[in-house]
Amino acid sequence: MSMAAQPGTASSTRGMVRIPGGTFLMGAADFYPEERPVHPVTVDGFWMDAHPVTVAEFRRFVKATGYVTVAERALDPADYPDAEPAALVPGALVFRMTPGPVDLDDWRQWWSYAPDACWRRPLGSDTTLNGQQLHPVTQVAYEDADAYAAWAGKGLPTEAEWEFAARGGLESAVFPWGDEFAPKGRRMANTWHGTFPWQYVPAGKARTTPGTTPVRTYPPNGYGLYDVAGNVWEWTCDYFTPRHRDTAPQTCCAPRNPRVDHQAETPAGADRFPRRVIKGGSHLCAPNYCLRYRPAARQGQSEDSATCHLGFRCVLR
Repeated sequence: MSMAAQPGTASSTRGMVRIPGGTFLMGAADFYPEERPVHPVTVDGFWMDAHPVTVAEFRRFVKATGYVTVAERALDPADYPDAEPAALVPGALVFRMTPGPVDLDDWRQWWSYAPDACWRRPLGSDTTLNGQQLHPVTQVAYEDADAYAAWAGKGLPTEAEWEFAARGGLESAVFPWGDEFAPKGRRMANTWHGTFPWQYVPAGKARTTPGTTPVRTYPPNGYGLYDVAGNVWEWTCDYFTPRHRDTAPQTCCAPRNPRVDHQAETPAGADRFPRRVIKGGSHLCAPNYCLRYRPAARQGQSEDSATCHLGFRCVLR
């Protein structure tokens, strides 16, 4: 089976939403340092998938191309020189609830490498995708998302495009729907309820255990986009930097869709793979650990990483 995806049919705007161009204040000053500084940015109009790519959509891509995802491939020992040879088997990262409170500075307490975990078996070899065709596809590395986008005749969004679209026309609001997390008691996104990572408190009938939910389960933002907060993190095409680039005060015009399109310097001790910006937070984000289900929130994710809470959506420019 080929690992290279061949382009599919001509791109179409079916299932996409038109995002008008405009200027907005990107970033946030009141949460995490990597979201600073707040600065003006201009983006041109573009089309964006109304929701993250689903399992059913990704399955069609794999069936049409024979594509093999990163998590399904044999690992190259040269990329992991400190690993035991017996551990170099195909797989991906899977979340496991802990039996009680743990040190939140040690992610290894709740993440583990599961052999055979991949988009077909997102939580490991003993799981399936039964009943999850309309859930966001997960366990996709950056290369996988980029390959799907190319096949569909589209691309991955820049960080600025993603954030502008996620805001839905609300300038500087904390969440895609406003400044209150649950206006009038209404749950607006699939996020962690309880104390991460050991206590999950069911909230309504939509989800009784932590995990993805079908796209369109929660209300869309002002542009008609679903799941721009929670459910799954989403890849962008920007390389990650520890903070936004400083820009001069706006005198004439804001930078137009600025993009970090070269590999940023990797901090000492980080992995060997470049990191890309991911946006939107996921069902594993909680106020006590990761309050990142906000348009301004951002993290750096290693390109080779596939996890059970990371997906993507595409754009058409």
